[in-house]
Amino acid sequence: MSFSQKIEDWGIEYRQKIGFLAAHRGTMSHLPQDHAIAGELSFHRVMNGNKIWHHAYRYPSVGATLFGGSVGNNEVLGNYWGAYGFIEFPLVNTKFYQLMWKMGAGLGYSRKVYDQELNPYNVAMSSHLNALVSFGLKSNFKFGMNAITLGLDLTHFSNGSFKVPNLGINLPYLSLGYTRYFQHPARKKANTTASTASTAEISVMTLDLKSYLPRKKWFYGITLAGSVKEIFPTEGKKYPVFGLTAFARYFGSRKAGFEGSFDVISKQAIMGYKPEIQKSQWDILQLGLFAGYLLPLDQFHFVFGMGAYLKDKYQPEDAVYHRVGMRYYFKNGLNAQVQLKTHWARADYVEWGIGYTFNYKGKL
Repeated sequence: MSFSQKIEDWGIEYRQKIGFLAAHRGTMSHLPQDHAIAGELSFHRVMNGNKIWHHAYRYPSVGATLFGGSVGNNEVLGNYWGAYGFIEFPLVNTKFYQLMWKMGAGLGYSRKVYDQELNPYNVAMSSHLNALVSFGLKSNFKFGMNAITLGLDLTHFSNGSFKVPNLGINLPYLSLGYTRYFQHPARKKANTTASTASTAEISVMTLDLKSYLPRKKWFYGITLAGSVKEIFPTEGKKYPVFGLTAFARYFGSRKAGFEGSFDVISKQAIMGYKPEIQKSQWDILQLGLFAGYLLPLDQFHFVFGMGAYLKDKYQPEDAVYHRVGMRYYFKNGLNAQVQLKTHWARADYVEWGIGYTFNYKGKL
């Protein structure tokens, strides 16, 4: 195992960002007024290679970012502040250039929210504290222990429809920044000693890495999920959401997996849609099929996917739905998850769930 192409252990980065507020619904067309200008201060560390996924993803970086800036309309939306954790995957990695895929999640805060009397035009956000999600690409042009960075990303704020209105804020940003890298003295020793490792040691190490995630194997199980959702009118009732999912998951490689699932969803908020119509629990039950892409990082996984309703009698939203989220797998077959369920760019609710894999034996 050689560290010769990973001389930096960690780094500090500042990025200046300029973008715009994407009005993804017609009711938001009045909100974009100015450029969205923000700054980010980040701390990151390069993974050291002692886990299988460090090698599979070519030594990614993990870190934390502080965010602050405008979102395109200071008078109505105000400024946003936030903090989030992130991971960056190298797509291209040479001595002088890196192309990184970045994704992160955390929390954001704004002082200005919807108020029926004082701020009725803010149809995007009704809660001060919101989830912050960021996806993007970043180029690093390296010279010594320094780098100039050029990035393109999408930053999203939403409360997951816990409180309405919640059309959410989507911000495409272009950024320019500077990174200073640092190296721990112990890494220099690793650079010289790793190359002298014996064939036997390398074979054992390779065997350990391969044993962690069985490939070309199906896993089966169920997940129970719950949430809370508010619908219009504002300041109205909050309704519970219950979900049961039967899933099958398949890992074709150490870096990718596939999930197919059957969803049973009881969203009590549907009782509030068209209230003049009498509804039963069977009437509001939603059934769907979901397909997702899995990104495994040791016991921590990301999931991205899309589903379609097979049964959705009243169709309060679109015919298809989407999920993006995170899961953590325990060594007894249980897993905990948090996922954002959406209909295109509009949040439906946040799913908090716990699942169990029936044919789980030892490590995943």
